[in-house]
Amino acid sequence: MGPQLNYTVTGIDASSGEMGKAKKMLTAYGLKEKNWQLMPSSTAAMVSTLGKAIKNKEPIVVTAFQPHWMFAKYDMKWLKDPKNIFGKTQHFSTVARNGLQEDNPGAYKLLQNFHWTISDSYSTMLKINGGMKSNKAAKQYIKSHPKKVNEILQDVPVGHGQKIKLVYTPYDYERAVTYVVKNLLVQKGYQATTQQLDVSIMWQALASKKVDATMVAQLPVSHAAYAKKYRGQVDEVRINLPHARIGLAVPTYMKDVNSIEDLKK
Repeated sequence: MGPQLNYTVTGIDASSGEMGKAKKMLTAYGLKEKNWQLMPSSTAAMVSTLGKAIKNKEPIVVTAFQPHWMFAKYDMKWLKDPKNIFGKTQHFSTVARNGLQEDNPGAYKLLQNFHWTISDSYSTMLKINGGMKSNKAAKQYIKSHPKKVNEILQDVPVGHGQKIKLVYTPYDYERAVTYVVKNLLVQKGYQATTQQLDVSIMWQALASKKVDATMVAQLPVSHAAYAKKYRGQVDEVRINLPHARIGLAVPTYMKDVNSIEDLKK
């Protein structure tokens, strides 16, 4: 399998938690000694390379993460990780600055209420990836899911223009969830704004109280170093999306590759 894949795992941003785990994976599974390499790139470049490979039914293995629209657009499968290098599961958590609950209890209540599933997020992610503005995609989700919206807004008091600043990292899922929450806050009368930040700056801004909240803390794996560094300086409000995952994935047409161990064959 190595020669067919040029002994390469197509990765994402070199500084990401997923790539750190992937480096450990190469050693743990004996792939490094067989000249396998991890090729860093941007998430957009990885997905573009994946799309081209699938179009031509070529073999490819990528560092993958869920939620991501590629699992809705393409037929993909996770490779088994018997050594559990990537961890069994992770989740997205809502994290706020310390003191937000006291300063803005109504908006904080909405953050406490908000949760959804990976399948809930797919339509909004795909629209954003297809070029629709994040705000428009989020509004469409809210309009088409009244039952879910009523559940999230239950017992949330009407706001009177109180300001709240939400931050997120530059990926389609992160835009989707942030703009859905932003528009729910606006619907209840809060003045919500958003800002895209690098992950390290996002955590630093929360700890220093320069921003109010994020829905995109990836725990306990991808953002583990930041959660540890700023423990006690931020407020972990709740898990808002369970069953997130990182690991290696391949197109389903690669029928002979079902485990990371198969890459050595």
